[in-house]
Amino acid sequence: MIRRALISVYDKTGLLDFARALAARGVEILSTGGTLRALSNAGIAVTSVEAYTGSPEVMDGRVKTLHPRVHGGILMRGDVDTADLERLGGAPIDLVAVNLYPFVETVAKPDAKVADVVEQIDIGGPAMVRSAAKNHARVTVVCDPVDYETVLGELSASNEVSAATRRKLAAKAFAHTAAYDGAVAAYMSSLGDPDPAEEAAPPKREAYPRYLTLAFERAYPLRYGENPHQSGAFYRERTAPSGALALADSLGAGGKELSFNNLVDVDAALEAVREHDRPAAVIVKHTNPCGVAVADGLEAAYRRAREADPVSAFGGIVALNRAVDEATARALAETFLECVVAPSFSDEALGVLRAKKNLRLLATGAWLGADHRELAWKRVGGGLVVQDRDGSAIGEVAGARVVTKRAPTAEELAALDLAWKVCKHVKSNAIVLARPDRTVGVGAGQMSRVESVRIACRKAEDGARGSALASDAFFPFPDGVELALEAGVTAFAQPGGSVKDAEVIAAADKAGAAMIFTGVRHFRH
Repeated sequence: MIRRALISVYDKTGLLDFARALAARGVEILSTGGTLRALSNAGIAVTSVEAYTGSPEVMDGRVKTLHPRVHGGILMRGDVDTADLERLGGAPIDLVAVNLYPFVETVAKPDAKVADVVEQIDIGGPAMVRSAAKNHARVTVVCDPVDYETVLGELSASNEVSAATRRKLAAKAFAHTAAYDGAVAAYMSSLGDPDPAEEAAPPKREAYPRYLTLAFERAYPLRYGENPHQSGAFYRERTAPSGALALADSLGAGGKELSFNNLVDVDAALEAVREHDRPAAVIVKHTNPCGVAVADGLEAAYRRAREADPVSAFGGIVALNRAVDEATARALAETFLECVVAPSFSDEALGVLRAKKNLRLLATGAWLGADHRELAWKRVGGGLVVQDRDGSAIGEVAGARVVTKRAPTAEELAALDLAWKVCKHVKSNAIVLARPDRTVGVGAGQMSRVESVRIACRKAEDGARGSALASDAFFPFPDGVELALEAGVTAFAQPGGSVKDAEVIAAADKAGAAMIFTGVRHFRH
């Protein structure tokens, strides 16, 4: 039974309804600061923590809940500690609803000064949350407004919160404080030595703090991992931005959840389709784009992408950068696909696609731009390699340096731009042949660049003639360019920087082809 609750929240979502429901059940509510004022102004009976402890807030509110009557009331173990608590003049606290100062939000502000950020390091809040979570055998702890409904539902049904729910809420509370402390440690360890100038301006910070804590929450278990003999689960980053795959809505599971490989492929497809402003479609197989196209309409873009490599498209993952309409849905339904991800789906499109057996549908809602910033990492034995996300490619072809006697035509530049945007999403060594509106051949993941050229040209067949080629890194020898020229390629985009650049350029000049150097490499391992 909950007789007394301590509520002190920065995020006041759902606060008044929650407190009213508790008060209606005869629960005595203790509170502080802004929460106290909000409850009082709403006409909800509330006692200040100051009145409960008999000790005034001091130091501008820095010390208000760090008191034996507060923590004794939370940590007391039933009859075991009753006498001690009575001696302190306290009373049992059965529910603690606390969330913390907006430290992460403050750090994210570009003009945040060190003093402003440090002031948002919550002390009393985490102490109460951890105390309540430790004593979850008796106390219910709520750090997320989402859980108010669960608590009230159980109280209405049985006049108490179950032991199972208290334990789940305690685990969530410890995860909450762990993530919070991790964010504080990352910020503090990103700062250099104290500088008097920090008082007047935002500090200079290291891009990679000494201490990096990654906070994830298990979203759901997977049927298995990369292979059937491996187990697996999908974890959602607690600070994932709107539009990220982790926050996408599943609108049709097709009878089974996404697999480990599906999720990796969906992420690769999403990353690739974000590069394009025009209606675009990307089809991915085993993390590599096998067909990419743009058009004035989404249906046409998808059909062009599928035609680029219809064999590989079978059983693939499709990412689209526009809302899926009925016409596009009918085109998608013509081929067996594992998953379709897009910003949204019309009701008519859902009616068509949900009839497909085992087709998964994901809607991202918000849309992240091609240049959005975030850290990317990969697990290696005993650690992580961390880097900033490769958010460049847009404008690199337009700003590239022409190195051959002939400059690319407007049509070739458009084809090079598409090929270049696709190339950065193909596993290295990567070669992409394209027209202005679609890819025609992709060579991925080979140990030698010339072999990737050979594969891309073979896949393109007659489509290689008159196409443009993008290479994710420089050509170490002229042989790759010569092979592409034999297949009919007329224009090339590459970073440049090889000791054999002069020979590579000479090979292109000899054939009357155009070549540009972007100066940027896009390896993807």
